Amino acid sequence: MVGISTAEKAEALAQTLPSLARSTRIRDIQTWISDVPIKRPHILSNTNLAVQSYVHLRVQLENGTVGWGEASTLGGPRWAEESVEAIQANIIRYLAPVLIGQPACQFELIHMLLNRAAVRNNSAKAAISMAIHDAVGRTLDVPAAQFLGGVVETSFRTIWGLSIGDAEREIQEAKNHIAAGLFNRFKIKLGLQPRAQELERLKAIRTGVGDDIELIVDINQAWSEASCSRFLPILEELDIALIEQPLPADQIFAQGRAASRTRIPFMMDECSFGATDALNGLRVGAGSVLSLKLVKSGGLPELKRTAAVASAFGAELFGGCLLESSLGAAAHLQAFASLPELHWGTEHFGPQIIIDDLTKTPLRYENFRVHLPEGPGLGLEPDLDRLKEIRRK
Repeated sequence: MVGISTAEKAEALAQTLPSLARSTRIRDIQTWISDVPIKRPHILSNTNLAVQSYVHLRVQLENGTVGWGEASTLGGPRWAEESVEAIQANIIRYLAPVLIGQPACQFELIHMLLNRAAVRNNSAKAAISMAIHDAVGRTLDVPAAQFLGGVVETSFRTIWGLSIGDAEREIQEAKNHIAAGLFNRFKIKLGLQPRAQELERLKAIRTGVGDDIELIVDINQAWSEASCSRFLPILEELDIALIEQPLPADQIFAQGRAASRTRIPFMMDECSFGATDALNGLRVGAGSVLSLKLVKSGGLPELKRTAAVASAFGAELFGGCLLESSLGAAAHLQAFASLPELHWGTEHFGPQIIIDDLTKTPLRYENFRVHLPEGPGLGLEPDLDRLKEIRRK
């Protein structure tokens, strides 16, 4: 097959493979934008959310099976370059057309076709990857994790994000989640306020929840190397367990220098969108923990490859989120379930913060763990009435 295009390779394989390839040809891809209110403000260093927006995706195969996908952003093209409007437009115009008629069961070929059709656009590609893994899993009556090596783990330690900006309210929120058996580890968003004010807030939260509760801070690129030199000793005094992305994503050398000055491990997030980014960041010591997100990797197979690169460097793995609903979170759990180890557990608390989840049976949170759903594909059934209700007009 040397000298022919990727699309021609896919067509040739479809002709020679058994009936599965023919029955899982992609017949139709539909997409729309959904706007979902959240229970309380979610404040980051660069935006303030009261509504979480998604792009939802429906893929139908030749055999009639339907799979579902979800792309998430945080308040538009602020956290990364994609907005829900751009995601939808690029799926319709560039990504979906190259997939119609292709066998969904050929996951790697699908990934190659998407990469040839568009540079980056990782959230859009991830939504498609979710949907085809869901559809093929439903066809074969197996979980999507089976296509990534099989299920190793069926539940994960959970983390809740504290991002209101008011210590008293955040302490009460944390105590409520502990009492309910939902979350007993917390990630605090910094970069929201002047340094002195937010460090006082952090001290108050530590006092309020007690010394035995694990606290992580997410600075969302809001500090400089000089800020790290000045304030990291305070974070050490507060027994912070992990620091996420303190410096801007393009300053991995400076982040590496800052990481070398503290005993608290750094986690790479915005600076690492795939296997190559992970490689570059780990080589310069920009972190010893890597946040895994489908919206960064562009699909389930690439997330698994990125995790393998990190593991080869001896880095630990963290299950990141972008406030996905149970639908998007379930796709992440399928990928996480196939990993040998997810050292830090996962912060997929999106299903708990949006008002009314989008699946008939939401993800199960119990005993401070979130549990892998047991059905085929992603494991959950979307609530079609709810999806219709939140669809952007």
